[in-house]
Order: sequence, then structure tokens, then C-alpha cells
Amino acid sequence: GYLINCGATRRSVIDGRVWLPDGNFISAGTSKSLTVPGLVPTLSTVRSFPLENKNLRRKFCYVVRVYRGARYLIRTTYYYGGVNGLDFDSPPVFDQIVDGTFWSVVNTTEDYGKGLSSYYEGVFEAKGNTMSVCVASNTYTVSDPFISSLEMLILGDSIYNTTKFDSHALHLVARHSFGHNGSIIRYPDDQFDRYWQPYEENVSVTASKKIPAVSGFWNIPPSKVFETALSTAQLESMELRWPPFSLPNSTYYIALYFADNSDSMSSNSRVIDMHINDVRYYSNLVLSSEGAAVFATRWPLGGLTKITLSPAANSNGSPLINAGEIFDVLRLGGRTHTRDVIALEELKNSLRNPPLDWNGDPCLPRDYTWTGVKCSEGERTRVISLNLTGMGLLGSLSPSIANLTALNGIWLSNNSLSGVIPDLSSLKLLEILHLEDNQLTGEIPSSLGEMKSLRE
Repeated sequence: GYLINCGATRRSVIDGRVWLPDGNFISAGTSKSLTVPGLVPTLSTVRSFPLENKNLRRKFCYVVRVYRGARYLIRTTYYYGGVNGLDFDSPPVFDQIVDGTFWSVVNTTEDYGKGLSSYYEGVFEAKGNTMSVCVASNTYTVSDPFISSLEMLILGDSIYNTTKFDSHALHLVARHSFGHNGSIIRYPDDQFDRYWQPYEENVSVTASKKIPAVSGFWNIPPSKVFETALSTAQLESMELRWPPFSLPNSTYYIALYFADNSDSMSSNSRVIDMHINDVRYYSNLVLSSEGAAVFATRWPLGGLTKITLSPAANSNGSPLINAGEIFDVLRLGGRTHTRDVIALEELKNSLRNPPLDWNGDPCLPRDYTWTGVKCSEGERTRVISLNLTGMGLLGSLSPSIANLTALNGIWLSNNSLSGVIPDLSSLKLLEILHLEDNQLTGEIPSSLGEMKSLRE
């Protein structure tokens, strides 16, 4: 995978791992250094994206080469550091996007007020040879969006494999190691560098050195989360307010992890029933030293969540729990037709100064189409018009424009395009063509006179 230190100008080694500067992954934005003392290296620089009126609903994308079909953990980290100046003491609010899918709103205000950075984590499958991770201004954005670091790490094939990643992705809501009160558990304890936050409530904590072999868990949690557990001192129910905040109404992937590591209990004598918001989640789970994971792929939740663990009728031991993960299940936003994406990329490469937001998916999400690009509605997303009038474009007009076969209008007048007019005879739907006021040379193709739809 990749560890990208946004805004950095040289590679660095942190905790034995190489962080790359971001210049090879993005062509827009400005590198800035923060003056806040004591920051870790990955927070001391940011890439900032100047907010102008014309930037509203524009996205700026990191484009990374990936393995098609691989499952990636994507983590974005944000630490504001007052980078937008004295007039903006609070961090901006903006959107983040993966390929054509709206991922989440980025709002780091609360964490920043506590002197903390904020991170967002998701699991997405690579649909092509590249993936784009974008920040984008929305209607609430009042100053320049920014990003501190971007991590894209390949996950094992078994991890979260009950999710249909051809149509969905996962957005992390919470991941906790119950009973753990130290620092975040992460790499190298977690080989995939997931973050397991400490979590301790007013219930007893048990500790043990008898750790189950995590290879039996398809999500492969780190063995360290099984060193401690939340439990009750008596043979009674245990309630957890988890996650410890209110949830929007949605469907969630929930995975809970258990291992009975107590030295005093005989085997198979600790049996529990589980309820989430008083709805039965699982019954008669036998806890042993081998461990167990219980998961739900699509569980509806909203508001505050209560998890109740109760001793089953045949249990001789009180309930316990070691760790848990919960993700919002995101429906993917789709992708622009591959032929059109390739054609636009070749057109972009033939221009010396293409629009800054010509990265990521050209048409999706719908609110964030590329500048000058209009797309069709419906499941099969095609590019239907191209309007870059008066944008001061330099370069030539790539013949690949003829592969945008759904085009009905092309407006490229009042630029500084040079070279010849390519053969456009494959554009059977083209009605309007404007190429005037450029520096084009050569003959006007005779094929233009034979295009039956062309009227202007």
C-alpha cells in the first residue's frame, strides 16, 4: 500500500515505515507547513486547496495506482493548525470522496478544539488500476479544504469478506478494545494498521496472558485486544453504551469479539446472550479460550445504542467482551463508462493546462462532475457534452475526443488550442460543434459535412 505525507516535499521514515511526499499523486493544491510546535511529522505539513467561488462543488483528487479487485483500507487524517489564517480560527467543513462515491463529510472542529487530529477510515475495493481519494468543498465550506495524510493499505482476503464490495463499501464508525486503557492499538500489533481505540467503562476489567490464536478469526483482530476484557464481578447482565455517541439512521456492519481467558473457569461454562437495543442479536454463545466473533452485515441502527450481554440460563460465568467494530454500510455511487474515462484522460494529457479538478471520476458523484463536463442520468453514465469555452487552454485536441461517442455538444472556442481538427465522424449524436477563436491549422475535415446530426 501507500503512506502519503500530504504537503511534504521529501520521503521520511517513521517507526520503520516509509512515508512518501504527495507530489506524484496530485497536481492541484498548495503545500503548507504548520507552525504548531511538537507535531508528529505527518501532521506538520498539509496540502491546502484554495477556495474560490468557481471552486464550489469542485473536487481535488489523489490518484493512486492499485491492484484491481484488492480490498483497501483507506485512512485520511486531518489536523488544521490554523493554516487558513487568523480570519478562520476553526477548521473548514468539506466532503471526501472515493472514486465516484461520496464517502463522508469531514468536520474536525470538535477534535481540533481538544488539540487532536481527526481520522476517517473506510474499506473500498479497487475497481480499476487506479483509485482516487478526493477532498471537495460543499455549501458549508468557508475556507480552504486541506488534508494532512493519506494511507491506502491492502487488507487480507478474509477481512470483512461478508460485505458485497462490488456494490458497497464500509465507513468506520467505531473500533474499540474493551478494557484497554493505554494508547491506540495499531501496527505492528495489528498487521493491517487498523486503529483500536481504548475503551473502559465502570465495569470490571479482566486481564490474561492466555491469548487465542487470531488466525481463526476471519477479520484477524490483533491478539493484543484479547489481553483485556470488560466483565462483571457477579453473574449478572452487562450493558454497554457503544458506540459512545448517537448514530444516524442507517444500516451497519457490526463485529464483536470474545475470548474466555480466565484461569478459574472450566471450559465451555461461560455462555452469553446478546441484545442490541433490546433486539436479540445472538443467543447461547459459548465463550472459550479459542475465541469467537459474532457479526451482522446489515443491522439497522439510529440514535444511541445499547449492547446488553447476559449470562445464558446454562452459564456458570458472567459475560465478557474483548473488542468490537462497527461500520456504516455505504452504497457505491457507480462509475463513469470506462471508454469515456480513458478518452477524457487522453484529452487531458494533450492539454498543457487542463482544469485543476480533472482528476477522479469525471461524472460522479453527481454534484462533483469535472469542470465543463456534463453527464447523462441513469445507471450507464456517459459524457454527453463538453464546454470549455474561454478557459485559456493550451495544447492540441487529442483524437481521443472522437471516442466520447455519447457527445451531443462540444464547445471549445476562445482558447489557444493548436494542431489539426481530429476526425469526429464517430460522434453520431453530435449536434453542436464550436472550435472558433483558437490557433488550429490544416484543413477542416470533410467528414464534418457528412454528419447527419450536426446542425451548428
